[in-house]
Amino acid sequence: QVQLVESGGGLVQAGGSLRLSCAASGSIFSIVRMGWYRQAPGKQRELVATITNGGSINYADPVKGRFTISRDNAKNTVVLQMNSLKPEDTAVYYCAARRVGVDYWGKGTLVTVSS
Repeated sequence: QVQLVESGGGLVQAGGSLRLSCAASGSIFSIVRMGWYRQAPGKQRELVATITNGGSINYADPVKGRFTISRDNAKNTVVLQMNSLKPEDTAVYYCAARRVGVDYWGKGTLVTVSS
């Protein structure tokens, strides 16, 4: 089992920045990929960004150039730096980890961007 705990959400004005962090614990060996997803009210959960053990990064088009994902393997954390936030970025952000073909999820952290 893998436990994921997110932190760093909150309320910010449009154009501002927030930094989300996710700490992994438990059976963290063999985690091949970590990332962030989000779910806005009334919408399906969607990809934000992922990063593999080898450092390959994938961003969803709406966040390219504004968000940056990074990973500290020694600390078993993944960070999402979000800049130039827009009201449409408002959502619950979930940390995810894939290990041995199984996806694990955190409980989520709320990000609210006011206009």
